[in-house]
Amino acid sequence: MIATGGIGVFDSGIGGLTVFKALRRALPASERLIYLGDTARVPYGTKSDETVVRYALEGAAFLGRHGIKALVVACNTMSAVAVPALTRAHPFPIVGVIGPGAEVACHVTRSRVIGVIGTAATIKSQAYTRAIACHLPDARVTGRACPLFVPLAEEGWVDNDVARLVAREYLGDLRGGGLDTLVLGCTHYPLLKQVIGEAVGDGVTLVDSAEATAAVVRDRLRERGLLAPEGGGTAGRGADAGPPGDGDHFFVTDSSERFREVGSRFLGAPVARLELIDIAE
Repeated sequence: MIATGGIGVFDSGIGGLTVFKALRRALPASERLIYLGDTARVPYGTKSDETVVRYALEGAAFLGRHGIKALVVACNTMSAVAVPALTRAHPFPIVGVIGPGAEVACHVTRSRVIGVIGTAATIKSQAYTRAIACHLPDARVTGRACPLFVPLAEEGWVDNDVARLVAREYLGDLRGGGLDTLVLGCTHYPLLKQVIGEAVGDGVTLVDSAEATAAVVRDRLRERGLLAPEGGGTAGRGADAGPPGDGDHFFVTDSSERFREVGSRFLGAPVARLELIDIAE
């Protein structure tokens, strides 16, 4: 394993681009990111665990053929069920989004009352609850499925009256009761951070799993001597930095133009070097 290899970022579709953007902010500019969105088979959340593991192994194998030195599982469903199988199958470091987000939530909570919002599949899996219990066994965790946040994010409806109404409907009753920390347990949700924050109130800290994951990836690469040289620019480029770098590459399994359109909105920059592929090839 050499430090010049790329970092694979694997998601079932588009939401993982928030993790991609967080990685671009956290890592040296010389790091090369290779994104795979399995848009032909999204969503993974409705599939059986066995199917999700199979899809995850296929995607990781594809990225492995592109010489990656680490894999970021930028999908909550895959992170919940497939990380152990991926770790057994590959020699490179593998980081999911659930563990880092849960750990940060445990560090910042004062009341030990933590909320987790995500898709129905993620909330049903109880993966965040288990991860939080590893750090704070006495924490009280409230899960809330917010499925309409995903289409709102993809349509760009993240700061209007519709988004605010939906956020209040989902989250208004979480105010009070001691809740002081809320984990954004879906990679689409950071785009709605402002309206989510308004719905739960100023006293609640929002934990962005994408940012937490990027920090863990940076630390893991540094520990193993795999982090690219700092020369050429780093996360210090600014809080809004994070558009694709010259060496980054995007692969999708279906509907590349839709990905380009929505992905550019997620990243705040055009999606360049986008390629439609057959994941099995």
